[in-house]
Amino acid sequence: MKPKNEKPNSGFTSLADYSKALSHPVRIKILDILTEKKTCICGDIVELLPLAQSTVSQHLKELKKVGLIKGEIEGPKTCYCLDIDKLNHARMLFQNYFQKYINLD
Repeated sequence: MKPKNEKPNSGFTSLADYSKALSHPVRIKILDILTEKKTCICGDIVELLPLAQSTVSQHLKELKKVGLIKGEIEGPKTCYCLDIDKLNHARMLFQNYFQKYINLD
């Protein structure tokens, strides 16, 4: 067992950050939209969700903060897409974490 003053490793920190970013159903829906459309400007995402533009922007900001999506400014608009490398990293962390619980019963 680790001493109380030892910090968690970066894998746990990343897993927690990804979990927080995925903890809202709208963010999961945004990832679905971007999976289907490949790239999308914020306004197009807003049209597909029953939310205000400012609310969608906040959700996009959270996904971008952990790197699950990328945003590229194109004139007055930002075009979003999935960051496949980060998504694969998140998948690997979740798989590795839950793998140890598979045969507990």
